[in-house]
Amino acid sequence: METPQITAYLKTYCGWSAGVRAVLAKYNLKYTEKDIIQNPAFRWEMETKSGQPLSPCVEINDHMLADVSGEEVEKYLIDNKIVQQNDAETGVPLNAPCATEEHESNVKLNF
Repeated sequence: METPQITAYLKTYCGWSAGVRAVLAKYNLKYTEKDIIQNPAFRWEMETKSGQPLSPCVEINDHMLADVSGEEVEKYLIDNKIVQQNDAETGVPLNAPCATEEHESNVKLNF
């Protein structure tokens, strides 16, 4: 299988972002991570490319998956024969938000 080009627009701390990271790790896929919390320019780039403000967004071989969970990323990868399905455990939920407390204690903006 050809190595896919993947860019993931993720939040520093977020259940859905953790799910996306877990799926990419599960399939040992290399990707460029763009943290939209730590770098507001990445948020602008994500919104421009995806046409909407919600994250995570994952661009795979020039195809944008907007506002997706790890489950949706995994389904796309399998359906498009980018990976072969495996049943390895990820250690984190693939489709879950993070608790409000997690955001309040961990998210810091750097300007």
